[in-house]
Amino acid sequence: MADTVRRKLLLSGAVQGVGFRYWAVREAGKYAVAGYVRNLPDGRVEVVLEGPPEEVARLAGVMREGPPYGRVDHVETKEERPREDRSSFQVEF
Repeated sequence: MADTVRRKLLLSGAVQGVGFRYWAVREAGKYAVAGYVRNLPDGRVEVVLEGPPEEVARLAGVMREGPPYGRVDHVETKEERPREDRSSFQVEF
């Protein structure tokens, strides 16, 4: 679909052990976005967002802020080809 984008965010900082993944799922529920969030072995958090460009951009901005007890120091963003392989946003293990 031309009106769908997919963006991968790799977030570093105080992003593990602070409830980031479950906070991300709650926040994503406010937007028309599918995807997932997961911890990476190197201490970063990976967030994949797919949906309408404006919704993905808004939620990506929220993810850059992070949860109340976390701290996002750096965000690496990668644009990807939409896959439409998910219908919801969830924690992936």
